[in-house]
Amino acid sequence: MEEQENQIPEYQKSSKKPSNGPMKPGLVALCVICGMIMFLGFWYILFSQFFGNLFSAVSGMDSNAYMESGVYGDTIDVFYVEGTIAEGSTTYQHTWTLNQIDHLMESESNKGIILYVNSPGGGIYESDELYLKIKEYKETTGRPVYAYMAQTAASGGLYVSMAADEIYANRMTMTGSIGVIMSTTDTTGLQELIGIKEENITSGPNKAMGNPLTDEQRAILQSMVDESYDIFVEIIAENRNLDDNKVREIADGRIYSARQAKELGLIDEIASYEETVQNFIDTYKLEDCTIYHQRPPLSALEELLLSVETDLESSKVTESFTAIHNYIEANKSPKIMYYMGH
Repeated sequence: MEEQENQIPEYQKSSKKPSNGPMKPGLVALCVICGMIMFLGFWYILFSQFFGNLFSAVSGMDSNAYMESGVYGDTIDVFYVEGTIAEGSTTYQHTWTLNQIDHLMESESNKGIILYVNSPGGGIYESDELYLKIKEYKETTGRPVYAYMAQTAASGGLYVSMAADEIYANRMTMTGSIGVIMSTTDTTGLQELIGIKEENITSGPNKAMGNPLTDEQRAILQSMVDESYDIFVEIIAENRNLDDNKVREIADGRIYSARQAKELGLIDEIASYEETVQNFIDTYKLEDCTIYHQRPPLSALEELLLSVETDLESSKVTESFTAIHNYIEANKSPKIMYYMGH
């Protein structure tokens, strides 16, 4: 018995569990830093909302962003329509833009809008929604809207510009591409190669269209493209005072230089961005206004999270199978776009 007792490890003879030792200094520091960030973030949000609402109530300014930028008094607000015009775009925030324009309609300090367009186009829905929102702003407020075309203002970029009172373009601008595109990818060969088979149980022969398209399905989609094209032509003819047939002659999808676009009546002037802004100020006598650049807010924490997310996504796409799977998923359903073809 004495021998067996001697074989029992020392820590089992005690009722106390073995200690893992003191917490590492690095872990303690990390916990303290995380706690401080959460504490400061809470009070920042609380105070910014309180003082932002108080400032808005007293001065009639539109948002916390004006106060944070030190902007007081009347403003000319510049909106940036950059990249693909679509919900979820990394360069253009559609819902935020619409909401900001709604906000400016109720503002007495806003005196006009300049659209800075640098876009190859985007979804027909988002392009039309932004176009209609700008028209609503003009009709509701009676205030002017200018559009400035930067490097590219094609297809949907041209579409939204049609709502402006005046359209200016840089001399190197690429515009035009008037038309509609619907892209779908036949991935059946690729799926067979990697051993993927898709089974669809549908209520009708055209419920699961595409992959590949039948002649009937192609005709159905073509009718939708034609309808969106007709709307595009009507908008250009109406806003640029052009004959419908003349617009259809030039609306074959080709791109135009700024000089060509002016000769065709698609734009008003060729000028730099600075000249466009100055002309806007001079025309409407807005010398006392501050130029305010409307940019979607992004906190430091959001930037950090976005950076981490981007790094994670970058590592994932290096896996070949994941990349192939994502490509198939993204192209299963056709999308109708006012977008410059490629």
